[in-house]
Amino acid sequence: MRTGLKPVLWSCAALLLLLSLVVPLINLFAILLMMVPYVVLYAMLPPKWFVAHLVPVWVIAYLLGGPATLIIGLFFLIPSIVIGHLYRKKAPVSKVIKNGSIVFLALMMLELLLFEFVLDLSLIKELGSLVRTTFNDLMAQGLLPKGWNEDLTEVAIRTMTNSIPVTFIMIAFFFTVITHYLARKIVNKSGLEVPSFALARDWKLPRVLVVYYLIAYVFQMFTSVTSESFFAIALLNLVPLLSYVFAIQAVGFFFFLAHQRGWNKAVPIIIAIPVLVFPPLSLIGVLDTAFPIRKSFTKS
Repeated sequence: MRTGLKPVLWSCAALLLLLSLVVPLINLFAILLMMVPYVVLYAMLPPKWFVAHLVPVWVIAYLLGGPATLIIGLFFLIPSIVIGHLYRKKAPVSKVIKNGSIVFLALMMLELLLFEFVLDLSLIKELGSLVRTTFNDLMAQGLLPKGWNEDLTEVAIRTMTNSIPVTFIMIAFFFTVITHYLARKIVNKSGLEVPSFALARDWKLPRVLVVYYLIAYVFQMFTSVTSESFFAIALLNLVPLLSYVFAIQAVGFFFFLAHQRGWNKAVPIIIAIPVLVFPPLSLIGVLDTAFPIRKSFTKS
């Protein structure tokens, strides 16, 4: 791996992904895959060789794509190194996903602070201004429900900005899972065994999460949506986060059901789409976690 063709190819892949960031539409897919070459290279190469492959990539990316390309590359580098290091340690997949997500989340929060205090640019205020302008245009065109006013617009803006933490958490988790899913397959083919995800049909959340979810849901029912308290904002983020966790559990339940009933493998995948998109369907995951309903579908 140190001097062979594979690390050169993965270095080229990292460079192409960086340069793709300047191409509209393609850059969306490039960002999703950005960490994969870094993870593969770090997992398979000693640190000094990893740097040796990385420096030319960054120099060329800087010359062809400008400083913005390099900054984005540096952002994705740190969580990639964390994941690659855990691969080398043969850490369990739960630790890989947890640590990778936490580092990715911390970097996003750091980016907000840097924009705020270094560049004097508040992304949260910019988001509020963009949403306010959009709602005002819709009001002027009569596309909003009757009775909609500026106060409701401000409530919507406040809700969106207060929901940034849960949005960041979900983004960090999504990027880490995608990266692990792809990078693990590649690294395994190179001879380094990396633990895999548990089979979807075997996913099972601890029951205590149901208690936390019910408590948070009840408290949210008696909390004003306009409240700016830390407790209200925490509930605003905790309830949808737990709801999404139970939606994933519901997906696992349908994979279990498909396995027990001998359904085509595509069936639970198709069912997973509305389950993940339509929040109330996460109730299936709550029931699957709280009660032993799988026993009713288990083959005797």
